[in-house]
Amino acid sequence: MKKIFEITDKEVIKEVLDNAEYGTLALCEDNKPYNVPINFVEFNGNIYFHGAKQGKKIKMINENQYASFCVVESYSMIQSYFSSNDNLACPATQFFKSIIMEGKIEFVKDYDEKVKMLSAMMEKLQPEGKYKPLSEDVYEKAINATEIYKLVVENSGAKFKFGQHLNEERFTMIIKNLEERNNEKDRLTIELMKKYFDEK
Repeated sequence: MKKIFEITDKEVIKEVLDNAEYGTLALCEDNKPYNVPINFVEFNGNIYFHGAKQGKKIKMINENQYASFCVVESYSMIQSYFSSNDNLACPATQFFKSIIMEGKIEFVKDYDEKVKMLSAMMEKLQPEGKYKPLSEDVYEKAINATEIYKLVVENSGAKFKFGQHLNEERFTMIIKNLEERNNEKDRLTIELMKKYFDEK
């Protein structure tokens, strides 16, 4: 990873994780990789998931606890002619935020930890509330029937690409083209381009 794209601010990284609805969990069994999109919540520094007690994911985790998890937040697609007049395809790219974490999967057995995790998940996905607290007895059967597991993060990295590596001429050219296209994603991209270009 180019140093100029690397993000180390934990609060900034947490904000991306809190806003992401899902990520991709990568598992491996017998040298065969398997990726699955999955809802998650970051809680106490770990990444928590939930689902059925049986199935392909659970079987693979029992065989190999090592896993990787990736979250991507996409921003504007940058056409090649947005930053260059040479008629080559090479400058085409996309701006984004990405976080990759590696570690081991552990199954959560403690009932109170399960309740806290599921409560955090609901707060993330349904912040308006309108449900009974997960600590109530009415949920006990469902919680006991649900598998809760977490990625205990050992290594992680965050990469935000918003044109920080460009010279001022190409950077300004992209801004101009995004302003002309002017969709919602472009407006958000322009804000972040200016933020990270000023900070480099």
